[in-house]
Amino acid sequence: MSSIGEGSLISGSDESSNRPAYGEPTRNTTTDYHKFMAEHSGKDVLSSDVEIKGTIKFQKELLIDGKVEGEINSEGVLTIGENADIRGEIKTKSITVFGKVQGNISVSERCELKSKCTLQGDLKAARLIIEEGATFIGKSEVSSGMSVKPASSSSRPEVVRHEESAKPAFAARA
Repeated sequence: MSSIGEGSLISGSDESSNRPAYGEPTRNTTTDYHKFMAEHSGKDVLSSDVEIKGTIKFQKELLIDGKVEGEINSEGVLTIGENADIRGEIKTKSITVFGKVQGNISVSERCELKSKCTLQGDLKAARLIIEEGATFIGKSEVSSGMSVKPASSSSRPEVVRHEESAKPAFAARA
């Protein structure tokens, strides 16, 4: 791995990646940078040669294609790439998993497990999509995300029974 980090990562962008190569005509890098930022509006990438131990926090969208050991926390959209190997807890708004995750995932909106992904851990989501071929080892809790308040003040649920007629469901033919 060419990039190894330990600690916390707060995503951002670096202007130096937009410099022209030797022999290219000189451009206005400030204009190119703003154009680049407008096109990518908050989408950050941790490529396959990145390895991180620690906590990752981001705001909008992040694609992780490298190795992460630790927590990932966000109110944004996370994509786990095909080459990714994540070991730790993930808490985010929405997630799409193409690679490997070993740890629990908790999302407030949507979780999508793609056909070649592997998830070993428990999953909590408001919506869950699992494609054919995905490997999921753990338990899932899918809920609407809305808290339901009981209609009555009693702590026990009310049981309502509907009386049915005494006729059998399937009458024998003569």
